[in-house]
Amino acid sequence: MTSLSDFTPNEMMTIAAARALSNDDVCFVGIGAPSAACNVARLTHAPDITLIYESGTIGTAPNVLPLSIGDGELCETAVTTVSVPEMFRYWLQGGRISIGFLGAAQLDRFGNINTTVIGDYHKPKVRLPGGGGAPEIATSCRQVFITMKQATRGMVEKIDFYTSFGHGEGGNHRERLGITTKGPTLLITDLAIWKPDPETKEFTVVSMHRGVTRDKVQETCGWKVRFSERLEETPPPSELELTTLRELQARTEKAHGGKKGS
Repeated sequence: MTSLSDFTPNEMMTIAAARALSNDDVCFVGIGAPSAACNVARLTHAPDITLIYESGTIGTAPNVLPLSIGDGELCETAVTTVSVPEMFRYWLQGGRISIGFLGAAQLDRFGNINTTVIGDYHKPKVRLPGGGGAPEIATSCRQVFITMKQATRGMVEKIDFYTSFGHGEGGNHRERLGITTKGPTLLITDLAIWKPDPETKEFTVVSMHRGVTRDKVQETCGWKVRFSERLEETPPPSELELTTLRELQARTEKAHGGKKGS
């Protein structure tokens, strides 16, 4: 096993995302990296965080990470489970969720997300899973956090399809469309932490993870990267954070029949 002083970029990304959550948050959780981050937060500094999954589970406290929103682990550990229409109409569109956690196949500098197709919509190179509830999450949660690995094929100058609306063309585009929520306020990648510029809404690097250079960030991004004048280094994972994440992943692999951690 990797030592506690030697963490991976993925571990740093997950833990940096977990740190952004607070005890008082009501968080709409996506499967994958968002789920790992939210549960690390719950198991460390935010034990009272309320985790909600799209299937209708509220106050979920899984012992292992779910394979999908339909995983029985979610319902079994939830405070309650409501219908999907109630989840969207009352909880999400009712403004009761503070943070929506999303991933992306393609992302542009203004936080617009594509999870629908790569290439032309009518003759795509790749057809992706689609939006699911992400378009509603992007406009109805008070804030949106995004997690993804950096790569030029994912962080692009122009996305091929608008699945989930971020800041559109930048500036006050959300406001002009009558969207009252903040939209994407944080992007956490395996290399850096990004926040939107207060005026233009273009994502700007505010912190780079240990050992990462500006050149590396630019090489893995499809647009010209802006760096904050007060650029910081992301604090490395603590022993508690890293141990919690690794134990969670080991339990998950064992429960799902993986060799590692069994």
